[in-house]
Amino acid sequence: MELISWNIQWGRGADGRVDLARTVRTLREMADADVLCLQEVTRGFEEMPGQPARDQVAELTALLPGYRLIFAPGVDRTHGDGTPRQFGNVIATRLPVNEVFRRALPWPADPDVLSMPRVALEVTVQAGGKPLRVICTHLEYYSKVQREAQAEALRQWHAEACAHARRPGKSEKAFGPFTPEPRPAEAVLCGDFNSKPDDAAYLRMVAPYPDTTANWRDAWCHRHPGERHSPTCGLYDREQWKEPPFACDFVFVTENLLDGVQRCEVNGQTDASDHQPIHLTLAD
Repeated sequence: MELISWNIQWGRGADGRVDLARTVRTLREMADADVLCLQEVTRGFEEMPGQPARDQVAELTALLPGYRLIFAPGVDRTHGDGTPRQFGNVIATRLPVNEVFRRALPWPADPDVLSMPRVALEVTVQAGGKPLRVICTHLEYYSKVQREAQAEALRQWHAEACAHARRPGKSEKAFGPFTPEPRPAEAVLCGDFNSKPDDAAYLRMVAPYPDTTANWRDAWCHRHPGERHSPTCGLYDREQWKEPPFACDFVFVTENLLDGVQRCEVNGQTDASDHQPIHLTLAD
């Protein structure tokens, strides 16, 4: 399975232009991906820098024939005319989809900083004939309190899924909503965590569980032991990012998938966003 995770900044490059066609070209140049996990996709926030089109979900759908696009807005509001004002994450996949969860992340009050609602989008796909959970998320940037609460929630939801995998629920005799989809313990969790590798939220994500829950492991560290993370932010957009380039985007895999991680690389060449995409290759 080829997977790319990227905070696309609504298609806005370091040149200030919004161009989703350029975004998709960059993705296609990287890999013939089975799964794309994209953060910062908008519908209706046309006033943002670069003036994105009104419906980027529709735009991406047209640019990605053969993929199923699943959208989860963290911010979900409406214009006065009833049309959406949304901002969130997309998973685009050409693999069979078994189940979808859209999980609102915790948003505890932190009135002294800017913040917005955040979301985790989870899709169970059939990869190599086996179910695999793929989770795309984007944690809060300005609020340490919210970011740490969100990391903890991601850990708890993963523990819940692993518990379902170990102890599946009963099913109705006839097919219906009480007939559950199998919950695999195997999972990939990726996105913009707004956390450097020494940040508490990152460290919490890779902390071991006290039970048999499958631990999260940083796929980049697995492929590059002993090396500093390749930077994923601040390489080209020096107006938004005054500090030296740093890593805050990650791909985590459950430890039961580590043997299949053949590649985890950061594309440091593209300036089509203020973040850099990460390419994961996962063997059966």
